[in-house]
Amino acid sequence: MKTSEADILIVPGWSSSGPDHWQTRWEKNLKTARRVEQADWVKADRSRWVARIIEEVAASVRPVVIVAHSLGVVTVVHAAAKLARLPASPVKGAFLVAPADADNGSAWPVTQGETFEGNAEGFTPVPLAPLPFPSVLVASANDPYCSLERARHFAKAWGSALIESGNLGHINAASGHGPWPDGLLAFGMFLQRLG
Repeated sequence: MKTSEADILIVPGWSSSGPDHWQTRWEKNLKTARRVEQADWVKADRSRWVARIIEEVAASVRPVVIVAHSLGVVTVVHAAAKLARLPASPVKGAFLVAPADADNGSAWPVTQGETFEGNAEGFTPVPLAPLPFPSVLVASANDPYCSLERARHFAKAWGSALIESGNLGHINAASGHGPWPDGLLAFGMFLQRLG
């Protein structure tokens, strides 16, 4: 599959992805990519975040490939069962990067002056059912939002191929991953596997 053959839905995590984040860059550079916007990126509400993903997938005109980061990964996993029930199962795959372990949100670092606890509703427990579409999970060994052990657990439970990427932090602009060419290469390889 080529990028031009898919609607690429960019699903940021808690506090969104800023202008230097690789997700924002991909959104600008991939012609069929668009961001799933949320009404509030800090006061996260799982039911509303899931509903926005469902709306964007339902509005798509091509097969859908989801590109999620951080709490966006957990949101996609919560949405998976509803996505599978949409007509013609439009989601062909999901590229999941640096999952945020919402079950351990109290250990997350302060982000933009906010803590996850008290700013999120309904994200726990993180679902552990197999995803109804192919997926890849990219994990970092020193991610402050999710241990590598938990990322391995998630990948196994979800049936995701796991890419252990080394010490890349949270794989965001703050950890030096603005352009993230290695990620784009891995995404291209994932698309090829989708046919």
